[in-house]
Amino acid sequence: MRRTIILCFTALILASCAASGRTIVTGAGDDLLKLRAGPGLNFNVIMGLPDGTVLTRRNCVTEMGQRWCQVSLASAPGVTGYVSADYLTAR
Repeated sequence: MRRTIILCFTALILASCAASGRTIVTGAGDDLLKLRAGPGLNFNVIMGLPDGTVLTRRNCVTEMGQRWCQVSLASAPGVTGYVSADYLTAR
């Protein structure tokens, strides 16, 4: 039993680590993907991100049925916010 609990805990940690990493903005098309101050449409837009923008993904949450990921710009790690996970592709 103890071994099963340890294995489950280890799997959870590994899955958590795999959830973060480099991603690329895809599918925004002519519109820019909006980097928002929080996870939802009611948060202020910080800036627009074109397709091909490389991001570092942190944690993701689901709000009102939509998955939002906290990200930072790979080229400017101090610029952080939330984007819809629908427009992120693992790199």
